[in-house]
Amino acid sequence: MSTRRRVGVLALQGDFREHLAALRATEVEGVPVRLATDLENVDALILPGGESTTMARLMEPALRDSIQRRVAAGMPVMGTCAGMILMARDVTDGRVDQEPLQLMDIGVRRNAYGRQIDSFEAEVESHAIGGVGPAVFIRAPQLVQHGDSVEELARHGDQVVAVRQGNRLALAFHPELTPDRRWHQYFLTFNGEKR
Repeated sequence: MSTRRRVGVLALQGDFREHLAALRATEVEGVPVRLATDLENVDALILPGGESTTMARLMEPALRDSIQRRVAAGMPVMGTCAGMILMARDVTDGRVDQEPLQLMDIGVRRNAYGRQIDSFEAEVESHAIGGVGPAVFIRAPQLVQHGDSVEELARHGDQVVAVRQGNRLALAFHPELTPDRRWHQYFLTFNGEKR
């Protein structure tokens, strides 16, 4: 991995600052992405946690189109919590006007883990990070189905909470809210080849 790599973080709403800090901690340049022109200058993209409906509403059509085009061409993308919802093909319990980016062959249910007061931290184990690591769940989405090309990476109890499909990584939790940077490091190993 080149240290010159630039990773964009969708910076419309949510905890994008925490992802930018996590990228700095891994000695990678993080770039806030608000417009389609911002996306032209990055090699990968993180869709952060926050409010998925608000992010979708604030996203200009040109940025939405550019994300879909770049990801289809192989740009790595990681979505955490609300970002996972944005990446989904289908969203259950979403608003009628909520249109996900459809970047992954997954279906999710919004706020499946309850309200903000029901948030919790747990340990999840994954070969992707080489063992057990902390995961913060805040109004987390639940993966309800996925296609055959989607690899399950981690579970919490009987629920799948991390999946990968080619250069696309979706986590139901917030790795950026812990000091453990292994999920970001794992994502940074993804190259820009279409898979």
